Amino acid sequence: MAPSPDPHDDPRVNARTPQTPRRLTREPNVAFRQLRGARSPGEFAAAVRRAAREIGEQVACDARYIGRVENGEIRCPNYAYERVFRHMFPGLTLADLGFSARETVRGRGARPLSAAPLLHITPRPDHPRDDPPGQRAGQSSDNHHIHQNHEESDVLRRAFMTGSTATVAAVSLGLGPASAHPVQRVGEAEVSAVEEAVRRIRLLDDRHGADGLYQRAAQPLRTAYALLDASAARRSTQERLHTGAGELAISVGWLAHDSGRFGEARSHYAEALATARLAGDAGLEAHAFCNMSFLARDMGRPREAMRAAQAGERAAHPLGSPRLLSLLALREAGGWAGLGDRSACEESLTRAHSHFARGTSPADPEWMTFFVEAELEMLQAQCWSALGDWSRAARHAHRAATVQDPHFARNLALYRAELADDLARAGAPAESAAAGQQVLDLLNQVQSTRIQAMLADTSRILAPHRASPEVAAFLERRAAVAV
Repeated sequence: MAPSPDPHDDPRVNARTPQTPRRLTREPNVAFRQLRGARSPGEFAAAVRRAAREIGEQVACDARYIGRVENGEIRCPNYAYERVFRHMFPGLTLADLGFSARETVRGRGARPLSAAPLLHITPRPDHPRDDPPGQRAGQSSDNHHIHQNHEESDVLRRAFMTGSTATVAAVSLGLGPASAHPVQRVGEAEVSAVEEAVRRIRLLDDRHGADGLYQRAAQPLRTAYALLDASAARRSTQERLHTGAGELAISVGWLAHDSGRFGEARSHYAEALATARLAGDAGLEAHAFCNMSFLARDMGRPREAMRAAQAGERAAHPLGSPRLLSLLALREAGGWAGLGDRSACEESLTRAHSHFARGTSPADPEWMTFFVEAELEMLQAQCWSALGDWSRAARHAHRAATVQDPHFARNLALYRAELADDLARAGAPAESAAAGQQVLDLLNQVQSTRIQAMLADTSRILAPHRASPEVAAFLERRAAVAV
């Protein structure tokens, strides 16, 4: 799970200690920008996440975080990011990386590197959150009550998996249940908390699947939409909040979708689309249509899936992201496959490959980090499966499972489940059973109704081949897991 926000990542908290005007001036981090080199912010963020996994850290790094570092907004990273950066660039100090010393940013002694910080801020309702605390005349920094409790840090970090909905709201949005007053003024803290909630949900879904997350993610979504009714001092803040709330609605909708709650998923996606239209946010609109297309396909509405994907493509064209257009073309291909139109499906797949081959772009949305070669192969497998070309589908599914990053257990289980099903339908029961066993190996990490349903279909197809020792072993083990 991504580490909780650190005070050193928050420019409002950095401003708590009285500073000279020179130190309040934001200076670009030239050294960090040079270390990124020719890689795009998105590509570099992906490298940061890979490095984190190598040392057992989990950070929700994205292109926006890299931008905040490079433009000087983040003057000192939190402890988790510091460990990752030092792993990526051995021998370099924080100063070498272009950061300020922790004690100068904070104005107080720093905790040891091994400590995992947790910041919880309870705002007073009469405090305009767009103004940095301590910078308004006659105002004390005590207007923010900052509580750091190291002993409960691990508990709060696992809140999405084990906590109550109230705890989830407190951790994900930073609006603790102890706050007696509603937020009347929305600023950077609230908007950043909504954006962080989206990242955490996506990260946990990648690791564990949707079933254990959906109910716990509903409360942050309600909180985010409640914030839309509060006033924001800046138009940019309001725009970010609309986008954040819409993306959160899509993330929660996906959790509902993946756990088989199609009606609830449809409602969340429609809410996100309405938010996009109200805000005039083409990127959010394209994302909503992309997920609506996927849902329509799973609901057995291929024509709706095709049309939703086409609407998403129209919204996405001005954005300049080839990868987004590639994904939407694949969604359209899935609709055509469901309609049995092989020619139109192949034309959409050709467009998808053409867009994908253009590579990543700074315009790629943050949420598209999952769309790599493995996902491209998987979506092709689903198309050929819908068209009844099981052997071809199995080849693409095998490729997807082969190139997938093993750290993302949920996707790996999904791709292998697709492979098992395609092999079963292609008349290769022993190979199908072997792939199914690999899926079962991952179910202690993954909770997904979708994957369980796929295994149930595969088991039904393999049942007549129970005489095969491989098939019998898989069916017996799968039955035990399903109990």
